[in-house]
Parts: sequence; structure tokens; C-alpha cells
Amino acid sequence: MSRVASIDKYDLEGYTLDNVQADDLQNLIEVCQEHIQDVDAEAITKAFKLCYLSHKETTRASGEPYYYHPVEVAKIVASEINIDDVSVIASLLHDTVEDTDVNLDDIRYWFGEEVAVIIDGVTKITGVFKSRDSKQAEAFMKLLLTMAEDIRVVLIKFADRLHNMRTIQHLKRDKQVKIASETMDLYAPLAHRFGLFRIKNELEDLCFKTIDPTSYKFVARKLREKKEDREEFINEFMEPIKNELGKMKLNFEIKGRPKHIFSIYRKMQRQQKPFEEIYDLFAIRIILEDPHTKEDCWRVYSIITDWYTPIPERFRDFISVPKANGYQSLHTTVITNRGRKVEVQIRTRRMDDIAEKGLAAHWKYKEGAQQGSDTLDKFVSWVRDVLDNPRPDAATDFVKDFQLNLYKDEIYVFTPNGELKTLPRNATPIDFAFEIHSEIGERAMAAKVNGKMVPLRQKLHNGDQVEIITGNKINLNPDWIDDVVTHKAKSRIRQFIKQKQRKVAEEGREIWDKRAKKGSIEISEQELNKFAKRFNFESTQELFFDIGSGVFEVKDLYKAVKNYKSTGRHDDSESDESESKQVTEEEIQDKYLSEARSYGDGKSLYINGELSNIKYSYANCCNPIPGDDVIGFISRTGDIKIHRAMCNNAQHLLKTEAERIVDVSWAKNLDTKFLGAIKVIGGDRVGMINDITDVLSKALETNMKSINVSSDSGMFEGIITLYVDGIDHLERIMKRLEKIEGVKNVLRYE
Repeated sequence: MSRVASIDKYDLEGYTLDNVQADDLQNLIEVCQEHIQDVDAEAITKAFKLCYLSHKETTRASGEPYYYHPVEVAKIVASEINIDDVSVIASLLHDTVEDTDVNLDDIRYWFGEEVAVIIDGVTKITGVFKSRDSKQAEAFMKLLLTMAEDIRVVLIKFADRLHNMRTIQHLKRDKQVKIASETMDLYAPLAHRFGLFRIKNELEDLCFKTIDPTSYKFVARKLREKKEDREEFINEFMEPIKNELGKMKLNFEIKGRPKHIFSIYRKMQRQQKPFEEIYDLFAIRIILEDPHTKEDCWRVYSIITDWYTPIPERFRDFISVPKANGYQSLHTTVITNRGRKVEVQIRTRRMDDIAEKGLAAHWKYKEGAQQGSDTLDKFVSWVRDVLDNPRPDAATDFVKDFQLNLYKDEIYVFTPNGELKTLPRNATPIDFAFEIHSEIGERAMAAKVNGKMVPLRQKLHNGDQVEIITGNKINLNPDWIDDVVTHKAKSRIRQFIKQKQRKVAEEGREIWDKRAKKGSIEISEQELNKFAKRFNFESTQELFFDIGSGVFEVKDLYKAVKNYKSTGRHDDSESDESESKQVTEEEIQDKYLSEARSYGDGKSLYINGELSNIKYSYANCCNPIPGDDVIGFISRTGDIKIHRAMCNNAQHLLKTEAERIVDVSWAKNLDTKFLGAIKVIGGDRVGMINDITDVLSKALETNMKSINVSSDSGMFEGIITLYVDGIDHLERIMKRLEKIEGVKNVLRYE
């Protein structure tokens, strides 16, 4: 639609809002005026009208008018991220170009170039998660490139995703799991990198609530039960501190906020402790109102440690050395007179704004319309550095490396001149060298850390002073790839490895060409590729690489080709023998797979909430049985593969092909037996097999299908396939077998 036609259709000046729309608009403007400066109410009103008119024929999954969504996104941008009114306008219109007949020329005409650029950026990154691995990675690179041009693009996307997660209950279960998985995998850690801790925490909790509602409700209930005790303890802990701060005439606020639900659950899992034994369920935060300074924060720290005993190893000074995302605060953990540990955070109001709202808070504090903060500029530089020399053939590696850097903690190290550098934890001098400059990394010969010579692969620690000693030539080592953690270092080493492999492969081809010429043999590239496959190489490139590196003898290839030329057939006797041997080694597993993963009977599983005639089968990677959490994926042939939810392949499919997920659950009161398998390891003694079979057949009344046993050096290993009702039945069998004399371990056989 042309711009003129759009203007004729949407009479923004003449349209009058009804009472409900007028109330919604007034509420939005009040939110904006409370949280951001210089609000252009007239422009927001115009954007609100276009938002309503362009979406008025559309509803959301909840049945609400669609325009509610962009209005809520705009409120989040104003109240929780606090950017500017341009971002509020762009939030109201962020779906128009993609979903309605409004185009960018219309946006440009009504609201100007700045709003059009932001909406264009948001539109471009909407499909980031809709495609498969390589395409997804390429789209993600574009997202970051756009973000580096105007960070407001990705901030609006955070707000959009947050509102979608808040209303996710209106979607079907399979879509809920897909959206929650991608949010947990990328949006939450990226929000963390931006310093948007409040949004990151809420996203994690909403994802956790969606993926594992039972565990979420358990932790939430426990927190509610302990609320009164928690508040009483906080008041008691802070009473003497409040008195001291009052004497010093410091203006302050105290918060005793519980940690978010997912972080508590994760700590329970990591420490393998029940809720009652997790003591640091909350942190006390002391916020000094502006214009208090960082020196005042240290005065508060002194008061805290005068009253309570600090734990030195839990002290963190993020004021003198802020995190890369701008986070500043003093952290200390102290012990009360009752022996209870308490985490205390001390910061100014400005620091708290940046801690809660991250780099977006710099918009509030920046000086002048065009001047961003140093921290904001450093973050943009970091993004551009990650995107330096992106390789089309390594898009997936890019995402993997980038996510690695998102999750990792940081360390702070110094150059010989005292310049501070931020690196991911576990970084080595090689990473440091590439951080300084690509040439330094390529020519690195040795390193000094704190004045002492150390291996280039040694891990660095906070406060290390690092000096790189370089040579005149490139000194890259392919083995370094496992020792570096930064994208910049990994990218260059991978590039070097590929160059080296290409060179060695070229040398291997020259060796073959000389041998073939000497024997007067001519063979096409297509025929050579068949011989490469016969010798278990993926391509002739791999074949020639092994010849060039001396791993594969050129005479073996010459002999096979000569035989083919003289007889007109491949001599596959060797490979047949090898294949026969391989089958023998794997026949137990192959037989189990073919029997266990038979097609479903249509009565064991509900697909999308109902029994179905859709053909389904059990995935050959995880063998789900009743009681396992399961997920279904539509295969290329149209039938459904059933995976255990925590199967590695299922997790990968959730990230890369989530549009093919279907909701699957076990039917109740199943009257079907499933083939399961267990591995039993123990000492090899007389009567062991009889004891195992007696327990299964007599004590547990379980029918066995097969048992295969091997013994070596006094130990035996048995793989038993048997018929079970489900996971509870299988676990009872395993616990009972563990009690047999001489049995060391019983595992579910995968």
C-alpha cells in the first residue's frame, strides 16, 4: 500500500477515541510522565491511534483486542526500562510494519526517521528463532548488528518478550514450552549481559513456571510460608544499622528482597539440598539517595562490618571495578550473632537504577542528547568486536561462542601499563593477547603473569598483570582452540586450522597425483569421491588431508583404484569383514533398539490432549517409558517421534525446530507392557546370574526378554531387557537388584 493510501485510510487527526481507548491512552501517558523526561504526549497520542486502528481487526490468543499488547510493551519500556518517548512510540508501533498494511514510509511520514529506523530494526529481528541452526545464527548476527546501531531496538524486543511471557498461559502447551525454552536460552542471558537484572529474573521465573510448574509452585509456596519470619529477621538485622546511618545523617532506603524463584531452585539442585537448608534466600540492599557518593558506600560498609562479622572471601568491590554491563555495588556477606549468613549490597540510587535497568539507565543519566556513557560505548564496542569478521560457514559457532560469553562470569586483568581489561572467567594469556590486538594473538610466543613466565594456556585470575612476548612470525597453535574462551581468539584459531588443513590436503592431492601419474591411472573426481566414502572419509578433502599428514597410506588408495580399473569392481571384502565385526559388537544394542522403539498402539499417549490415530514411534535415542516426561516431534514423513523431555536430541530440537513440537502425555491406567533395559555391574562370582534372575522372576514377578553378560578381570557386566509397566516399576527393579551381594552399580540402559 502506498503512503498516500495509508494516510487516507488512517485519519489520525480526525479519529476520536472511545471512552475505553481514551482511558488506556491516558494511563499510558501518566506512566510515561512518571518515569521518563520530556514526554511528547501529542506524538504518543498519534501513535496510540495508529496502533489501535491498524490492529483493530485482530485479537490475541486470550481473546483480547490485539492493541493491548503493544500498549503493555510501551508501558514496560517506559516504567521498567525508562528509555525515552521515541522508544514508547516505537513500542506502540513495533508490530505494524510486519502485521498490518502500514509501511515504513508511512511511519517515516508521521513520526520521523528515528522511529522508522527503530521499527525497521525490531521487524528484522522478529524471525530470529523461527529458522534452523545456521539460518538462526545468521539472523542472530543481524540482530546484534542492528542492536549496535541503536540499542533501543533490542530493549523494545526485551519488553515485547516479557509481555508475551506474562500472558503465555493463553497459548497451547507445546507453544508455551517452545517460547519458554528459547527465552531461557537466549533472552534471559542477553538481558543479564545488558544489566537488566529485574527483567532477566522475571523472564527466568516465568520460563521456570512454564517448563516445570510443579517445582515452581513448590518454591513459591515455601517462600510465602517464610515471608513473616524473613521480614522479622530483616527488621532485627537492620535496627542497629539504621540508628548508625541516622547519626551520620545519610539519606537511605533499605530493601530486603527475596531472591527470584528460579535462582533458589537452581541452588537447591546445584547443592543437592532441600529448601530448608538454603539460607541465603534474600539479600539486604542499602541504597543511598543521590547526591551521596561511592565514598559514602564505603562508610556504610564500615558500619555493617563493625556490627557483624564479614566473610572476607565473599566480599566483592564492583564500585572500583564495575562489570562490563555497568553494574556497580559493594557486596559483602556477614554472620549474625545467631550464626546466620546475610548478603548485603550497598550502592547509590544511580548505581541501583543501573543495576535494575542496566545500560538502558544510562539514557537517564547521559549528558547531552547525543553523548552516551562510557559504559554504553564499551558495550557497543564489545558487540562490534564479537561480530568482527563473521564467517558465513561458521554462523552456528558464532551463536555458541556468543552464548558462552553471555553465561560466563568475568575477570579483570591489567596490561603492563595498568590498563584494565575484562575477560570471561577461565580466559588464558592467549585470550588476553587477542583482546589487545589480533596480531599480538597471532605472534604470541610466551607470557608473563605478575612478572613470572607462565604457559600461554594457564588460566588467568582477577587482578593479574599480563605481558605478552611476541615473535616476528605467526605462531598460532591449532591445539589452542581448547584453551581459549573468547570469540575473537576461537574465530582466528579456527580460521588458521582450516587454512592449515587446506594446505595439507593440497599436499596430499599432489602426492596422489604423482602416484597416479607414475602408474598411468586416470580417475574422475566423482570416482575418487566413491573411494573416499569406501575408506570412511566424508569427502576427498578429508582423504587427501590424511594422505598429506601421513595418517593414510597413498599406496592403499592406489591399490584399490588399480584393482577397480583392472576388474571393473570394488573389492569390498575388507570392509565387509569390518562391518561384520562392528555388527557383532553392537548387536545387543541394535536388537534392543529395534524391539523397544516399535510403533505406538494409539492407546498409550495423548497427542495434543487426546487419543489419536496419528502414527507415532519412540525415538531411538532415549527409549521413553510411562512416567518419563515426554515431548513429541513431527518427523519429515509426518509421523511423530516421542522423546524423553530431557533427552539431548529433544533439547536440541526444541531450540532449532520448535515449530514441529506437539504436546504429548501418557494415558492413565495403561494396560500395556513396555520394553526397558538395565545395566548391572558387579563382581563375577558363582551364582550371580541365578540370584539376578530369581529376584526378577520371583520377588518382582517381572518377565525378562533377554540377558547378555560379559566378564573380565573378575568383574561382570550384564544388560537385561525386561517388560515393565513404567518408570516406577523400573526404579523398583533397580533398587532391588542393588541389594544383591556383589552388585556394585545398577543403571538404566540408554
